[in-house]
Amino acid sequence: MEPYRPRRSVLYVPASNDKALAKIAQLSCDAVIIDLEDAVAPADKVAAREKLAGIFANGPLANHFGHRCEMVVRVNALASEWGAADLLAAASCEPDGILLPKVDTPRNLLEAGDVLDDNFAPDSVKLWAMIETPKALLNIGTIAELGRDPASRLVCFVAGTNDLVKDTGVLATPDRRYLVPWLMQMVLAARAGGLDMLDGVSNDFRDLEAFAQECAEAAAMGFDGKTLIHPAQIEAANRAFAPSTQAVAEARLVSQAFALPENTGKGVIALNGKMVERLHLAQAEKLLAKAAAIGA
Repeated sequence: MEPYRPRRSVLYVPASNDKALAKIAQLSCDAVIIDLEDAVAPADKVAAREKLAGIFANGPLANHFGHRCEMVVRVNALASEWGAADLLAAASCEPDGILLPKVDTPRNLLEAGDVLDDNFAPDSVKLWAMIETPKALLNIGTIAELGRDPASRLVCFVAGTNDLVKDTGVLATPDRRYLVPWLMQMVLAARAGGLDMLDGVSNDFRDLEAFAQECAEAAAMGFDGKTLIHPAQIEAANRAFAPSTQAVAEARLVSQAFALPENTGKGVIALNGKMVERLHLAQAEKLLAKAAAIGA
């Protein structure tokens, strides 16, 4: 198994914004998405792509908290005039991941994976997929199945809520009531495929109270983290998607109880008046791995 990677806070940074790029090492986010797509104007896309090599010249960035920030590149859609060149440029930088927008079918990911394989990109370069079109939602089960095959490189889904709102005409209310069924569908598919699932962005970065509430709801829905558009959102996301002190303590008790000699081989034990199964042990171990990774 690969080591656990927290993805509580994943910040989009335009590849064309030198000021924002220079600040990455000062941030406490778990991951950064260097964006060649929505955040870059058409006239600037080629220049932004040409900057990738310089961005990755010194290897992975470590922030001043001592945590290595996961580095991902979002390319333009492969069907666009920029997509093919973006993918090759990103692959040559060997980032932690490449985020593909407008993924509609498994074929979109398989074709991208073939390009990476043909150009000798190491296995450490993973694929992330935007779920942001009606067609992606209709095909999400078969797309997620690729996560069970390491050769596909697929490790993470990202909800593209703004594009879903645009393409469907659904009303974007503050409580996201009309999006919730689709968001839950994404979480379910991601879990079936063994993938991480990141919530979409919150556009009003000034209303941090509303943002914190949205993060709390996303965590309750089962999301692993949230994509962000402004550094001011990092702290709330890190807090919402981190296990609580109580949850860590309870997970530790479960792990310790199953480790006792008298419980070796048991499928079910009693702990503090409750029935605890091996599935609870698996949940506890995952939570403890997450806590260790973020220093909680």
